[in-house]
Amino acid sequence: MTNAAHALQSQALRGIDPANPQAAQMADPAMVRTLHFQAEAAWPQESRLYARYALPAGARILDLGCGTGEATRRLAGLFPGAAEIIGIDLLPSMVEAARGLCGARAQGGGPSLTFEEGDGRALRFPDGYFDLVACRHLTQLLPDPEAVLTECRRVLRPGGWLHVVSEDYGMLQFPPRDGVDPDRLWTGAVVEHTRLTGTDARIGRRTLPMLRALGFMHVSIQYLVLDTERVPREVLAGIIESWRDGYAPVLAASSGMALSAVTALFDASIATLRDPDGYAVWQLPVVAGRKPGVAA
Repeated sequence: MTNAAHALQSQALRGIDPANPQAAQMADPAMVRTLHFQAEAAWPQESRLYARYALPAGARILDLGCGTGEATRRLAGLFPGAAEIIGIDLLPSMVEAARGLCGARAQGGGPSLTFEEGDGRALRFPDGYFDLVACRHLTQLLPDPEAVLTECRRVLRPGGWLHVVSEDYGMLQFPPRDGVDPDRLWTGAVVEHTRLTGTDARIGRRTLPMLRALGFMHVSIQYLVLDTERVPREVLAGIIESWRDGYAPVLAASSGMALSAVTALFDASIATLRDPDGYAVWQLPVVAGRKPGVAA
């Protein structure tokens, strides 16, 4: 890396909160679009996985790292008999957006649906409060995901379930296009940025053993296959475009690549998704485990 690239990298990473190193990208308006398109892409497959938890009537559900509440409101529709569903996010802007998106639902029939600011490493709830904790698209953002998963375990009742959608950017597969190989983006720039910020772009493959190490039972892993055969192309393209708009500058700085080169890698991926003859796939791990014991 050249001296100029080193300087750019240092400038880009200066002032980053080590406890929340991707906060600037999460607060970018592009993230609102990302969360919408991710929910549109994943929910048709993911929603079927929740049936295995067999939640009791009057269950309490936590959506940790709820973002704009896209999944939280879907959980409310999936579990109309729940007593309480709480969405928590570290960023005030996300909590405000979630309240705006889900306000009508929160005041209508069905479960009590609320949103609040909170740190997943130190939740305000007592031990054993929730029947289900959903932690979606969060682990790859954290320098200490084990601390958050440990806290999730604490607030689960004995016999309660943890549901973790744990991203892995090594599981994004796009073909080369017009001499541009998107693998350079997913396994190069993204992995390098997370290394520099103390996070892990490939944590999806580590999450199952993490839950086992925390003592969860019935640990399993399923994959949401988000590809051009199962998901509308414009929805998948919306995810990648939103990532490009929010992340391209910092990925360029972290990797030492030119911004134009990073943008070209994103654009090649988007072009494949919009090409009726193109094929691409993102395999998204969903790891689940049950807290030992029986509720009193």
